Amino acid sequence: MDIYEKSLELHKQLKGKITTALRDDDSLDQAKLSAYYTPGVAAPCLAIEKDPSLLPVYTWTNNLVAVISNGTAVLGLGNIGPKASMPVMEGKALLFKHFADIDSVPIVIDAQTADEIVDTITRIAPSFGAINLEDIAAPICFEVEDRLKATLDIPVFHDDQHGTAVVVLAGLINSMKVTGKKLSECKIVMVGAGAAGTAITKLLHLYAQPEIISVDSKGIISSDRDDLNPEKTQLLEITNPNNISGSLAEALTGADIFIGVSKGDLLNEELVGLMAENPIIFAMANPTPELSYETAQKCNIAVYATGRSDYPNQVNNAIAFPGIFRGALDHGVKKITDDHKIAAAEAIASLVADPTADEVIPSVFNADLVKAIAAVII
Repeated sequence: MDIYEKSLELHKQLKGKITTALRDDDSLDQAKLSAYYTPGVAAPCLAIEKDPSLLPVYTWTNNLVAVISNGTAVLGLGNIGPKASMPVMEGKALLFKHFADIDSVPIVIDAQTADEIVDTITRIAPSFGAINLEDIAAPICFEVEDRLKATLDIPVFHDDQHGTAVVVLAGLINSMKVTGKKLSECKIVMVGAGAAGTAITKLLHLYAQPEIISVDSKGIISSDRDDLNPEKTQLLEITNPNNISGSLAEALTGADIFIGVSKGDLLNEELVGLMAENPIIFAMANPTPELSYETAQKCNIAVYATGRSDYPNQVNNAIAFPGIFRGALDHGVKKITDDHKIAAAEAIASLVADPTADEVIPSVFNADLVKAIAAVII
């Protein structure tokens, strides 16, 4: 039985991966019923009415995240719609609970425009302590997150963007230790200019100001192109300083680092051979990386990372987001900032005591991971 058949069997057997439970798991008696519900429940209701900041004191919002998607950019499956995205949102809730003991509710919404998404989330936000945006396609995802962060008084985090960027930065911090290079002096080729690619580019620029060349399906993003949307045009403020044009081959010439969030089998030995000595390749397309593991073994690569768990150095959002939300909820953080993302990346990197080519990123099962990240989200 392969993994896909096994997945169908388990999902059908369990009919979903999550449930709710009672925090007070003792037998419910008449006295507790009167306290938890009518008439006693009037007391916390009135207290919150008088002081809304008491909501997390008296309700589960102190530990509750909404996992929200419209199903327009689900994993490598694309726009499969809200209903079909529910298993992924349940999976996200499973990770929240297992790794950080955070309760979460998966919510899929039938909404396509930024206005519809923002309006829906704004209306339900009082029920939650934080919002995790998931699998919303670019470029709408950028506007949605920006507007929600500007108006809501709880943390809003688009994990496809920032969780990915945090783990990539952590991996590169340790890759520099393996190669002896400096990130600020590296030439980076970033393939993919959607949600994850844009966030990675912005965070790497903020952290080290390296030379970054962004590449999309039509080639290098340069000012010579007349087909760029506003988001890609904005990327030119921090990328392609020499305004080079051309294909992936032109971008890769002399590059130290390749980062891919695009499509499988994009690279081959010839293209890798155009890169600088001891290149670093983060091939994160799933399930098929931009450079296959088998081909990577034939190339002189210093560090190879993918999004897969069956190869070394898995770049997995689950390494970052449970600890980030744990820290935000525990420390009353209202906005997750760029400083928080960098601090999280450095905390993740620090958990690999002696980085090697096969270990620049800690395992998602590292027992110290959530605690270390949460400690710096303050």
